[in-house]
Amino acid sequence: MAPGSLAIGQRSLGDPSRLFPLTPVIVDGCPASSGEAMQYPLEIDYDYDAVDRRLFEQAPGPGLDRWAPLLPPLAKGLSMGEGGTPLIAAEAFGRSIGIAGNLYLKDESRNPTWSHKDRLNLCVVSAAIASGARGIAVASSGNHGAAAAAYAARAGLPCVVVTSGGMPPAFRDFLMSLGARVVVTPEDRRWPVLRRIVNETGFMPASNLTRFHTGNPYGPEGYKTIAYELFLQLDHTVPDHILAPTGYGEMLFGVWKGFQELKRLGLVDRLPTIYACEPAIRGPLRRAVSSNAAAAEVSGPASIAVGIACAVSSYRGAVAIESRADRALPASETEIAAMRARLAATGLYQEFSGVAGLAAASEATSRGLVLDGKVVAIMTSSGLKDVTPTGAEIYGEDTLDGLIDTLREGTGDGA
Repeated sequence: MAPGSLAIGQRSLGDPSRLFPLTPVIVDGCPASSGEAMQYPLEIDYDYDAVDRRLFEQAPGPGLDRWAPLLPPLAKGLSMGEGGTPLIAAEAFGRSIGIAGNLYLKDESRNPTWSHKDRLNLCVVSAAIASGARGIAVASSGNHGAAAAAYAARAGLPCVVVTSGGMPPAFRDFLMSLGARVVVTPEDRRWPVLRRIVNETGFMPASNLTRFHTGNPYGPEGYKTIAYELFLQLDHTVPDHILAPTGYGEMLFGVWKGFQELKRLGLVDRLPTIYACEPAIRGPLRRAVSSNAAAAEVSGPASIAVGIACAVSSYRGAVAIESRADRALPASETEIAAMRARLAATGLYQEFSGVAGLAAASEATSRGLVLDGKVVAIMTSSGLKDVTPTGAEIYGEDTLDGLIDTLREGTGDGA
């Protein structure tokens, strides 16, 4: 097993000269550089000079604790074998959608709760345990809530998931089976409700509390391991292009940071071009970088890609694509739906959000974008999560007082 974490603190992305202790976890953005107009996230920094490069001589496999030196402190026994997901060669499929190079699919549906969010929540729940938090609270349309609930359950912590009416029915059954309390409220009320739960119960937020997404700084660190795995799976080489389904940009940033670290450690001499792939009907990151802004807020109708149909972006996303508008690719609703069906016909069934990278690439190549060399599309979650009816009982905001009292007292089913 790898030695322990080499994390040294929480560093501001808004003012990288500012380094804060590892605890308490800062979830409201950098206190030095954030203000009412803009909130800047933090990241975890490490003693890179102490990293043993032999860490990258191992074979790829499950369990993120194998990457412990370059992750925040992980709780002992919390891992459920997340990571180590397969990289599937799909050259012929790539050609059929206009990709000139060799396409590989990184299938994150093979994680414990069948999505990439397990990587994030291992780190967040570990931080909650270290901080003595009484539980986990998250605003989520699906995958994030499921992963938070699973890792909270493994840690013996209660979990509350605040969602809107748009959550796929399958997720509600999934969440409640994991012991989570589900609170349904209008979309624009999710964050005020989440903040109230956090403030009044001592639960740690696994998701965002600010206007422009800052989130929990521990979470995106888990996504760096996707970059580490790609490096190993491609025989210690770097992809030329990476297509990342993008909502708030946490995975996008984590993958970008992972490759930055590989270069800093002298293991690679170049970096991949990473594309943020968003539903075209919203696309806040695309709006932000097109207007030279750190982040943006947009409006728009609902998308079938529920998990990434965000109305606001994060500065993390702008950093990861170097604020370049040509690296923020839109995916139309028609193409997302068609791409899921086309991919399923080859044996891989992904949720709509999971194929956003391929959908965006198909449309972008038809406009002249050349994706050559080694091209990796990250597939984020199983298509089974978009279906299945449910009769599960849920909470409404009108019953929030009683739920908070129950959580405070630590009594009742699942508490």
